[in-house]
Amino acid sequence: MAGRVAGLVAIVTGAGSGIGQASAIRLAEEGATVVCADINESAAKATADSIISTDGHATWAAIDISDSSACSELVEKTAADFGSVDILVNNAGVNLPGVFHEVSNETIDRTLNVNVKGAMYLTRAAIPHMLKKGSGSIVNMSSVNGLVSEPYLSVYSASKGAIVMFTRGIALDYAKLGIRCNAICPGWVDTPINHAHAKMLGGLDHVYKTIDSFQPIGRPGTSREIANLVLFLASDESSFMTGSIVSADGGMTAQ
Repeated sequence: MAGRVAGLVAIVTGAGSGIGQASAIRLAEEGATVVCADINESAAKATADSIISTDGHATWAAIDISDSSACSELVEKTAADFGSVDILVNNAGVNLPGVFHEVSNETIDRTLNVNVKGAMYLTRAAIPHMLKKGSGSIVNMSSVNGLVSEPYLSVYSASKGAIVMFTRGIALDYAKLGIRCNAICPGWVDTPINHAHAKMLGGLDHVYKTIDSFQPIGRPGTSREIANLVLFLASDESSFMTGSIVSADGGMTAQ
């Protein structure tokens, strides 16, 4: 199965840690040239360096995806440097939990600007390059909270629900033009983005001790498990899938 995305060029946002980092590494393992993009410059570089150290092909970029100009510049530079943009993984996001009536304007704006607008800006910039080639795969990272919500996550859930519908819209618009767009809805995965929410629920240890009460598989997911799904959706193995919203949630939404 090696080389499933060989020769393709991928941009992965939020590649400095968690699911984004694992996805960048997984795509590189299967032959892609990966642009590791993250707001944390040193983290993006560390992921790229890790890929390069194992003879993979990668570079890095520091970017705040809430900046539309920065998104366009990243895509144009990637196309100029490597000749195409074949895979876009819109993974970067923020989770800023809170009691809704106490949530600040800044929290609402930051959540929507990163989680929704960032994905839109990058997708808009990437599609013309995919159209030139007549192919492309966009993988959007939604969340189980794009399908069901949890306490203290009203704003986050709204942003991830928007990604679900954005995915379906893009899939329909470009279905006959060779561009596929799918979304992943992870359940509770062991990544730092969940730590603030865990604190509001009684702490990370408490969440993990009681995780089988809401995630039937009885454990958190791993970044690598989600990255394997990213690879599948990015590759031609999923060539009949577009507009799909794929839950990887340990059975959470099966209840």
